[in-house]
Amino acid sequence: MNYIILDLEWDSVFYKSEKRFINQILQIGAVKLNEKFKIIDTFEVTIKSEISKKVTGRFARLTGITTEKMLLGKPFDEAVLAYNEWVGEDFVTMTWSNSDLYTIMENEESLLKGVKFKIEKYLDLQKFIQNELKLSGYEEKNQISLSNAAELLSIKTDDIDFHTAKDDSLVSAHLLKKCYNKQRFEALIKDVSDPEFFKRLRFKSYAISKLSDPDVDKSQLIFNCPECSKKAKRVSGWKYSNRWFWANFTCSCGKRFCGRVSFKKTFDDVIVRRNIGEFKIKKPKNETAQTAVGIGE
Repeated sequence: MNYIILDLEWDSVFYKSEKRFINQILQIGAVKLNEKFKIIDTFEVTIKSEISKKVTGRFARLTGITTEKMLLGKPFDEAVLAYNEWVGEDFVTMTWSNSDLYTIMENEESLLKGVKFKIEKYLDLQKFIQNELKLSGYEEKNQISLSNAAELLSIKTDDIDFHTAKDDSLVSAHLLKKCYNKQRFEALIKDVSDPEFFKRLRFKSYAISKLSDPDVDKSQLIFNCPECSKKAKRVSGWKYSNRWFWANFTCSCGKRFCGRVSFKKTFDDVIVRRNIGEFKIKKPKNETAQTAVGIGE
């Protein structure tokens, strides 16, 4: 089995045909590793845009790809077909976070019209590296950037031009080799042929804002007293504010409090969070709460 680390550079431009902005891919870069994580080949191609005559200044500054270089590039479909031939067979594709996959889907649907990137098995390399760093004590919750990960793991980048597709792939390859753990790595590999792979990718988690939603577990609206643990009585209607439902509760022991609960819908589940705060006498001045359906006690 070989390992492909893929990186893309894209420019955001207005696509007149669809009357919206689109992240058009203008460079494909990749490295190919063997089973021992030795780099055995590299790939890089610049793409000639079919929807814009020039690149944005920001894109040119970040990538070094000027309008002149872009206009000398390959047609998009030819570039992707060349990449597909280069990757070969029996391989796992990795990208630094799955944002490249969203861009691939967008470009396949709007610009390629039938030609698709060859991806059979996939792993989010950013997720794997960050998990390995956490095991070593790294506590940052936000996604770590490629350059920061390289710095933390003492990867030399003096000759690297970040934001160029092939060089970013080379840095990713060094990070993979340094952090590789067979068991944890293989657990993150996804089968792209599974129809649920792209359904999951397209799904966007959201906060449930109506108690009548069938995914709301009504038992989560019941609160026990934090003092005596008896079931408390709800004495106000449920209101929804800043992704939380809240209501006032009282207990026979005299304790008064505010019960708060949130429901976040993910592809696989509903994540429930609950906490208890101070009894709300009146609505805060800057709070724009809306009354929710009064369900539960």
